[in-house]
Amino acid sequence: MRVFIIAGEPSGDKLGGALMAGLKALCPEVQFDGIGGADMQAQGLVSRFPMDELSVMGIAEILPKYRALMARINETAQAVIDTAPDVMITIDSPDFSLRVARRVKAASDVRTVHYVAPTVWVWRPKRAQKMAKVIDHVLALFPFEPPLMTLDGMVCDFVGHPVVAERQATGAEAQAFREAHGIADAPLLLVLPGSRRGEVERLGGIFGHAIAPVLAAHPDLKIVVPAAAPVADLVLEKVADWPGAPLVLDPREMDLEEASQIKLAAFGAADIALAASGTVSLELAAARTPMVIAYKMNWLSFNIIKLMALVDTVTLVNLVSDTRVVPDFLGPDCTPEKIGAGLLEVMAAPEAQRDAMQVTMQRLGAGGDDPGLRAARAVLSRLSDKSTG
Repeated sequence: MRVFIIAGEPSGDKLGGALMAGLKALCPEVQFDGIGGADMQAQGLVSRFPMDELSVMGIAEILPKYRALMARINETAQAVIDTAPDVMITIDSPDFSLRVARRVKAASDVRTVHYVAPTVWVWRPKRAQKMAKVIDHVLALFPFEPPLMTLDGMVCDFVGHPVVAERQATGAEAQAFREAHGIADAPLLLVLPGSRRGEVERLGGIFGHAIAPVLAAHPDLKIVVPAAAPVADLVLEKVADWPGAPLVLDPREMDLEEASQIKLAAFGAADIALAASGTVSLELAAARTPMVIAYKMNWLSFNIIKLMALVDTVTLVNLVSDTRVVPDFLGPDCTPEKIGAGLLEVMAAPEAQRDAMQVTMQRLGAGGDDPGLRAARAVLSRLSDKSTG
């Protein structure tokens, strides 16, 4: 069996590595070709070119590299057409992946699988209709996605979210983190202002002011800020003006394994978290850390998205558990006053969130097979399906 597999960013590479491991376990003779990073290369992929050439975001970043990206799209599609694999699997990165798939489908009958369904449940539902023209099979991370994909003619299997397979800190590791940083039994607030410069710029000051009423109510509160390496300098700059003498966890001072372990321990040790909107909410849910979610964007972007939005919350714990127990303060509601009040409310009554987190993890596949193995099984089980969507 020959598989051409493509990932364009680190999160996709991680999914790809787990999927490849699952395919190797179920089909030992499998051969891989394609583009990927360290995780996929560890499973035997020889990447046709460096994956980080595709890891660009935003118009300002893409425009200077447009010609090079289009050349890579054409090159990749032609490689698939020439090698005629049993299946091509594209992982997220839809701007690249679906352009490749369109060219492949126009010139061949290679079966196409896309891993990670588009968020049509948030906005732009017609994306699924466009995808159905070039994708035969979708692997979904969330249990509510398959019906939305199959409406447009694609086969779709829920395979579980990778967060359920990630290791969590033990109670002993969480306690050791507290002892190492002199926190003891004090309440611990984890603050996560984002992993991109724009997020940290917009949220840094707001989050700092939001802490003040929490400190007033809990004078012994300890504040820990795990910084993402690309924005660590900016986080240190912003946090310098915050009250409560926050502890910044700077991953640049550690090796990758140590940084990962300390972050997990901090998540496990925290009593509550304030985080920028994103998949970090699922990481917090896996650690059973109650949270408040907030996000700030420019006025025009917020109002356009609000008009197009199909849901009343962007927080994945709320959506998966079918509750609204995690407060999220977006756009004009992202103010220090509202965030601070939300933090105090959650600290006073965290039980409802913990119950919703338990439901969320169960619905995302906790306790079952590894999502990578489930994804591999789904790919193999559908190979004889001749539907072209």
